[in-house]
Amino acid sequence: MEAEEGATDSAEISTPEAQAIMNSGINDIKEKIAGEIALSDSPGSVMKKWRELFGVTQVELSKQIKVSPSTVSDYESNRRLSPGVGVIRRFVEMLFEIDESNGSAVIKSLEKFSNPATGGRKPFYTIHDFTAPISGTDFARIIEGKIVVNPSHLDSIKLFGYTELDSIRVILEMMPQEYPLLFGSTTERAFVFEQVSTGRSPMVVIRVAPIKPKVVVMHNVSSIDKLAIKLAQIEKIPLITTKLSIEELRERLSRT
Repeated sequence: MEAEEGATDSAEISTPEAQAIMNSGINDIKEKIAGEIALSDSPGSVMKKWRELFGVTQVELSKQIKVSPSTVSDYESNRRLSPGVGVIRRFVEMLFEIDESNGSAVIKSLEKFSNPATGGRKPFYTIHDFTAPISGTDFARIIEGKIVVNPSHLDSIKLFGYTELDSIRVILEMMPQEYPLLFGSTTERAFVFEQVSTGRSPMVVIRVAPIKPKVVVMHNVSSIDKLAIKLAQIEKIPLITTKLSIEELRERLSRT
């Protein structure tokens, strides 16, 4: 009986309806990527960002979309005119096909981090993506950050965006299944915590979480709790403080 029940479960998972739902989610992600490229003031930089997120080389991509590597390079450096709809469509499709041939790791990650309905509740976080990735060092410089711990790790970090979080609401309201949503489309991002007193609670959340941000910023805090510093050291996460207003921080990072 147990074997029969297991077979039934497997059959239900692979029903046409379930497959249609999965395909719909993937198509939504493809449309989001294509729309971001098409609407960007720097479409080539956005193409480069997504290519790097998918872990695809220029040579590999050029073979798939049947252009020369120099053409891909020209698009990404914005030396060519903005790509047309056909180029963008082939670009996105090839990224997904290449990832599928490699086990769909990136696609699964994007599906996992796709935002569900919030049920009418006011969000306690805001996701910001950069047009092009920046180094951890440049990120700290742009926000006039004071590096509390792990400064040597910043040079090797590449950030594709950041997430603003209301630290109080994270502690009081966030459900465990919501945590992956804080990363948007990639884990290569910084967390910027607002409403912080000592930084201990946010670092405890990160310590026990299965996925970690690459950089943590405590906004407008006078001093960092010793345990928060210790946890950042254990996790090897650069911990930064900044006195910039959130509005100024957003404005500066929007120029990247």
